[in-house]
Amino acid sequence: MKYTEGMLKADALKGKNIIVTGGGSGLGKAMTTYFLELGAQVVITSRNMDKLLTVKEELESQTGGTVLPVACDVRNYEEVVKMRDKAIEAFGRIDVLLNNAAGNFISPTERLSANAFDTIIDIVLRGTKNCTLALGKHWIDSKQEQANVLNIVTTYAWTGSAYVVPSASAKAGVLAMTRSLAVEWAKYGIRSNAIAPGPFPTKGAWDRLLPGELKEKFDPAKKVPIARVGDHQELANLAAYVVSDYAAYMNGEVLTLDGGEWLKGAGQFNLLEAVPEEMWDMLEMMIRSRKKS
Repeated sequence: MKYTEGMLKADALKGKNIIVTGGGSGLGKAMTTYFLELGAQVVITSRNMDKLLTVKEELESQTGGTVLPVACDVRNYEEVVKMRDKAIEAFGRIDVLLNNAAGNFISPTERLSANAFDTIIDIVLRGTKNCTLALGKHWIDSKQEQANVLNIVTTYAWTGSAYVVPSASAKAGVLAMTRSLAVEWAKYGIRSNAIAPGPFPTKGAWDRLLPGELKEKFDPAKKVPIARVGDHQELANLAAYVVSDYAAYMNGEVLTLDGGEWLKGAGQFNLLEAVPEEMWDMLEMMIRSRKKS
């Protein structure tokens, strides 16, 4: 079996109804596709209904599954509640919420307007809060026995990162929400987990983040110890497992899927990999000579 192939048996998500925010493109679309292949029914949301309708036709034709497209701006709680209610009306119940919708800028922070900063906070943190609260309230009030929330965060949610400060701040909030609700809502049968993906390039997002020659100069694979970026199916496999009943004992976990990227950046001396062999020979000789003296 290859990492580019699905890992779960064909009916692993049969009977599950899943909401995927930002499910019409990029990684959200990849995860949605695999959920459908595993037997789930999926609600996909974004602000662009025309795009959602196109994706619905494509994915239903490709997988034979059922997709419900609902236009929704996750920054608006009333719209989120309406989206939730449409999903429940269509499918009867919702079992999983995947908070995937996001936005980002790569920029020196002092160049950002207050509005630009707020835009990212609103999509990532406020949007995740809105969807989680709307679904959580329903699950608790209706006494639904099992449900779970899966949040997509980043590894710099716990380290921070220059030049993406709004995203780092928002994702850190989502990470704290994930762990907090894992404890608080477990008594209601609601699991809460997160995935922190490394580089999984998508054409739309990466073209916006790294326009023109910048994309050529900034090769994400060079930052990853295993020397490649992630395949979308790898993330879809992990997401499907976490939201499935196979992971029923997993709660409050944040799973890193980045080929070791963040560890490479975190280690104080990791950049020494750039030192050539002949220089190591010189350093070894210097160290040995000091020991003798």
